[in-house]
Amino acid sequence: MEHQSSTNHSVMKRILLGLRSLPARIVAYLAAKRHAKQASSKLAQHAIPMELKQELVRELRAGWKSQGEQRPETPIEPLSELYNEQERTWIHRIRHETEIANQNNVTRTEAYRAVYFRCPELHWALLAHVVSRNGGWNMTDLQGELLPRLLDRAYRKQTFLLLERANAMIFQDAYPQLLLYEASRKEGRELFSLLPAFGVSGFMRPVWSQFWRRKDPAILTTALIVNEQHVIEAPLVRSTYFKEHVLRKPAFLLQTPLQTNAVFMPYGAPNEGAMKLAGLVLENFRNIEERIEFGKRLYAILYGVPEVHRGVLAFVRAVHHTGSRADYAPHLFTKQLRSQSTRSYVEKLDGCKLKRRAKKFASPELTAAWQDIPVEIGSREDWFQETSEVERYFEQLPMPEVFVISEEHCLAINKIELAVLAAQQLKPSTAHDKRR
Repeated sequence: MEHQSSTNHSVMKRILLGLRSLPARIVAYLAAKRHAKQASSKLAQHAIPMELKQELVRELRAGWKSQGEQRPETPIEPLSELYNEQERTWIHRIRHETEIANQNNVTRTEAYRAVYFRCPELHWALLAHVVSRNGGWNMTDLQGELLPRLLDRAYRKQTFLLLERANAMIFQDAYPQLLLYEASRKEGRELFSLLPAFGVSGFMRPVWSQFWRRKDPAILTTALIVNEQHVIEAPLVRSTYFKEHVLRKPAFLLQTPLQTNAVFMPYGAPNEGAMKLAGLVLENFRNIEERIEFGKRLYAILYGVPEVHRGVLAFVRAVHHTGSRADYAPHLFTKQLRSQSTRSYVEKLDGCKLKRRAKKFASPELTAAWQDIPVEIGSREDWFQETSEVERYFEQLPMPEVFVISEEHCLAINKIELAVLAAQQLKPSTAHDKRR
């Protein structure tokens, strides 16, 4: 009884100490919000508004309608009866290159980067590269310093599977489209009649055909954003399995308050002892309309704000993606893995700097965190049925009011630290599960 009383007293003491620091944390939070708004406003002064030309949207609408009226049943004939020898060669080559690159998040992210530098008119490839980097960081967070102290091993594995399959499924659909565009450039003629051979939605053929003629990157990028989110909607987001094991779990519902569902775009050198991050926080992953608008706003920031665009390109050129957050913040994170200690966690972060004598947060490379798993795509049905379902996404590309989130990222890390401390106070004697 005496030991229990002492334990309760210790827990209460830690809770009271945490409450004492609350006013200072609120002040810091409000200051970070103010700084973010000021910095975003300053950068936005030089922004170039992104435009979706409505005459091209009307042209697409006619293309979708015409295609819908003529849409045949899904062909079951072998490739030899559908395509000529040269077309079959392109199909086999693109399928092979996609299979090789779809090994894990690191290989996919690099593949997007390589395509962009070969074809910089493909804005979506750069956007996909940056977003895919974030996917890798989210995967390794599950095996890093903090989340293993909050989430059990089974939930972390299921969350990794959701992230991995979404990353792989989008890549399996989008990468052949990018390679087919490259093949068209080499051939000097459009080859988009081959899109069905890769299971690509009929939604994309009029888009690519228009891009071949008009070279308008905003329309193409918006269409690819719309397409990719529909590709994962039914098999993943609305999947009974992932709803049960991930999306409806209390831990997933904590993503918004803990801001673990943000996308960061580093636009400063990673060795300056500070971070320059632009980006946004996704409020509701389960809402497809919100995911699409989120992607459009990221695109508006990446290509509409010159300093962000220049900085992101410099970062992408200089820093190879490993999955570790040390890629963009080596002053806060280390790739070195440390064994999971059963000792009580001690808060490390003070603003955007480590406290004196605090060790860097462990953030492993992807290959150290997770083994590769086989890509499981399965059969796919064409999600596109009605033009009216997608027209609303082609009205505008709005620029967010606040998009500089460097300080907010630090606050998000500190929120997770506080969650770890709170968990320790509630269960001070519970041993932590192992990292792997």
